[in-house]
Amino acid sequence: MSTVTEVTPPAQAETSGTEAGRAAIINDFSIVACTKNGSGSQTANLTILRSFFKMGIPVVGKNLFPSNIQGRPTWYTIRASKDGYVARTDAAEITISINPEGAQDDYNKTAPGGAFIYAETGDRDSVKVDMHRKDLSHYPLPVKKIADPLEKDAKLRTYGRNMAYVGALAWLIGIDRAVIEAALRYHFKGKDKPVQSNMAIVNAAYNWVSQNWTKTDPFRVEKMNATEGLIVVDGNTAGALGAIYGGVNFVAWYPITPATSLADALGDYLPILRKSPDGKPTYSIIQSEDELAAAGMIIGAGWAGARSMTTTSGPGISLMSEFTGYAYFAEIPCVIWDVTRMGPSTGLPTRVSQGDVLKAYYLGHGDTKNICLLPSSVYECFEMGWKAQDVAEKFQTPVFVLSDLDLGMNNWMSKPFDYPETPLERGKVLTEADLERLKGFARYRDVDGDGIGYRTLPGNKHPFSAYFTRGSGHNETAGLTEKSSEWVANMNRLGRKFESARAHLAQICAPMVDEVEGAEIAIISYGSTDPAIAEARSRLTKEGYKISYLLIKALPLANEIKDFVANHKYVHVIEMNHDAQMLQLLRLHMPDMATKLHACNLCDGLPLTAKWISQAILSK
Repeated sequence: MSTVTEVTPPAQAETSGTEAGRAAIINDFSIVACTKNGSGSQTANLTILRSFFKMGIPVVGKNLFPSNIQGRPTWYTIRASKDGYVARTDAAEITISINPEGAQDDYNKTAPGGAFIYAETGDRDSVKVDMHRKDLSHYPLPVKKIADPLEKDAKLRTYGRNMAYVGALAWLIGIDRAVIEAALRYHFKGKDKPVQSNMAIVNAAYNWVSQNWTKTDPFRVEKMNATEGLIVVDGNTAGALGAIYGGVNFVAWYPITPATSLADALGDYLPILRKSPDGKPTYSIIQSEDELAAAGMIIGAGWAGARSMTTTSGPGISLMSEFTGYAYFAEIPCVIWDVTRMGPSTGLPTRVSQGDVLKAYYLGHGDTKNICLLPSSVYECFEMGWKAQDVAEKFQTPVFVLSDLDLGMNNWMSKPFDYPETPLERGKVLTEADLERLKGFARYRDVDGDGIGYRTLPGNKHPFSAYFTRGSGHNETAGLTEKSSEWVANMNRLGRKFESARAHLAQICAPMVDEVEGAEIAIISYGSTDPAIAEARSRLTKEGYKISYLLIKALPLANEIKDFVANHKYVHVIEMNHDAQMLQLLRLHMPDMATKLHACNLCDGLPLTAKWISQAILSK
């Protein structure tokens, strides 16, 4: 087992007071680790994140990485917030600079009054910057001198150097090393050897800085109990688990950032959770040759009665356009997860945006409109993971889940997921007994006014079960037609089905509405902008502003959104895209109130901050 040599860090010397004449700042700051992509820093960063979480401190972790494979700068930001804020901040108070490339910019961006920890190696890997700022505390860290003698495997030495800054940070801000060890045991699934080797470096760094640094910054951590009962998870894993609990049994996908890890999570958990009593798998996962093939496969599986899905991002959605239109018109259920990244074109594949709203909603040529679910948290990624499967089968149509890179790939706190207790919603599926009783059916006939026809599944042996599945013009009996009257009748029925979906979604994915009497500010938003808006509202409310807020959860838009807009003179629509895409949909939905709706959008590849939102809405 690892040995912990106790040296009292200055951050734990007293529970309150000052460092260098400044009041202590406890559990309320951000740390950014600036390393090389592919250098193994994930273990170090997640160890810090989990240590905070295990100490009961609200925390969130955001990874900003380049679109190449290895070597370029990558930044991992960990925000500790005693108030529970989890949005990105404009600058980190503690910068850990291990990568010489871009180090000067990292130094310059460190928040005033912050701390700068930098690698001092005596060679080309040393961080060399113009350390001109008198408002920062400067801490050199000889990562090679500390870590290399303790790692016998030359291939792992680069990884070990990252653990040196974990140990240094532990001394500097007061992270309990027993908690660090527990975090490592979680990371390595209890394996002793990697835990011991990493803890040896943590302890060596801890002891070195205790003898060579003088703490002059005010930042420290103390134990809280604000994370009790919570979990830490990324949105892609949450979405995969939701889909599994929603009965998904066919997955076809093609690798693409930032959606690949969702398919990976399905591959990790389906073998554990989806087996027959005799141990055989009750699912199929296929990595297809491209996104077009993946779309065709899930549509075929949906037609055959499977609960099917794919996961992709913007460029993949483009390739799925024709198949999506076919599934919409032939009325075949399937689920498409779009973990949105920055476009146009290849754009910035490792940056975040909400730029696929209009594309997903209208994907398919002609008059096509798709149901879209809009999760704003990892909990909702799980919840909408299973709800999307129900909605797709109920309305016999493709359903998009529009997550994004920030929500999908980053680490968030969440309440534990609630297992869906309701039975799977299979929709209007006729059995052999139904067909015998009805003496037949018309596949595309609206029997009860909701626009949804009845269907049968392959394997139904009743002679009345057969019908043609057509992407070309068809009448209510699925017969080929080019008659204008039958075409119009079919399109009108699809319109009624879409309105039925609007009413249904307003029940199961209702907008979150918080109207404040006498509010002078009103906000509408959706998706992963919600944490930053929550923080901005909280801070502005403390300053005396009254703010109403509506969070959209699904498309088509719920009619109650009109009431919210009608109740306010001026409504800010906050989103992360250049063209204010949700604003456009809202104005189409309520043209008589279009002038009340105003764009409040930014698309720079980074998650929004509370500071930007506050400044943007107050400047209007």
